[in-house]
Amino acid sequence: MVQILIVDDDFAIQRLLQRILTGSGYSVSVASNGEEGLAKAKEICPALIICDWLMPNLSGLEVCSQIKKLPQLSTTFFILLTSLASIEDRVAGLDAGADDFLFKPVQVAELLARVRAGLRLHDLSQALKEKTELLEAELREAAEYIRSILPQSLVHKALSIDVRFIPSRQLGGDGFDYFWLDEENIAFYLLDVAGHGFKAAVPSIYVIDSLRKRQGDQVNYYSPQAVLHELNQNQVFQMTARNNSYFTIWYGVYNCRTQKLTYSSAGHPPGILLRTIEDGQIEEMRLKTNGFPIGMFLDSEYYEEIIPISTPASLYIFSDGIYEVEKDSHNFFCLEDFLAVLKKYHLMPAENLDKLLLLLNQFYQKAIFEDDLSIIEINFH
Repeated sequence: MVQILIVDDDFAIQRLLQRILTGSGYSVSVASNGEEGLAKAKEICPALIICDWLMPNLSGLEVCSQIKKLPQLSTTFFILLTSLASIEDRVAGLDAGADDFLFKPVQVAELLARVRAGLRLHDLSQALKEKTELLEAELREAAEYIRSILPQSLVHKALSIDVRFIPSRQLGGDGFDYFWLDEENIAFYLLDVAGHGFKAAVPSIYVIDSLRKRQGDQVNYYSPQAVLHELNQNQVFQMTARNNSYFTIWYGVYNCRTQKLTYSSAGHPPGILLRTIEDGQIEEMRLKTNGFPIGMFLDSEYYEEIIPISTPASLYIFSDGIYEVEKDSHNFFCLEDFLAVLKKYHLMPAENLDKLLLLLNQFYQKAIFEDDLSIIEINFH
């Protein structure tokens, strides 16, 4: 049975409303002041509350304001009972979160009509809330699945790899992986599909699966340029009138014997190579090649570069969600802000990406990132 709560310090009005609503088949609870009404609302979670505006101590406006802040009462329909009929009063009531007004003296037909309308809106809000919660649960499950197929950290005599994947509130299209091509060569990459939700996540999973299985014997996986070209030729990723999805990627191959890194990128943030030199100074290289994101233009050309790695050194590959964080309503942090924190982290003993994320949370003064966040740290020994 539908639960309705009446909050009124006037015993006569309280009983009148209770008798009318009970006679119409509703289950009705009553409270004689704002404090009692707030406590009872938390206890029974009514579908609808009728609350007097003018009460001692805790007014109807204050009760309404506190009710609307409680997640478990987010769909409760709130009617303010009042003799105040000015525009200013109604604006104040709406600002406090009131959904409707009932004016004194109470008319039975109007009371029942407003209650029926309020309960219809409550039912719609409740259904929407349940569907939203179901969708969020499915997105969390999908994020966990993506997390489960991503690689773990690696320790090898020539290099070590640490990885982190932190999905935003909305499932996105970040993905990364590494795999050995032979005993000397290891490939690693990170990609970021445009957009959010399953539409972005599916291409990311597809790329990870196809590269992990090395689908297509004609592809030279030792050549980053060839890999990016092949991905861009795949019709699955091409932008069309119905599909405006594309992705950026950074792909590299490291030869542990020659200590040479071959890399290529497609619209992705640069890989950052850091090496500590004398007097605690940091040598920085930004590794990026020209090339449009995969799927944007079928005739895009991609290039690769080869550099020697002077060990020890660290390479960081990441998605732009790690630095495109809102600073205020008009500004965002940028790559340079992130690099300042990254260099501070690079000088810390016993590097661990959890330490980097903690530094970033402190710098951005935010515990939650707006976009997906993925980062690979490769330490060359």
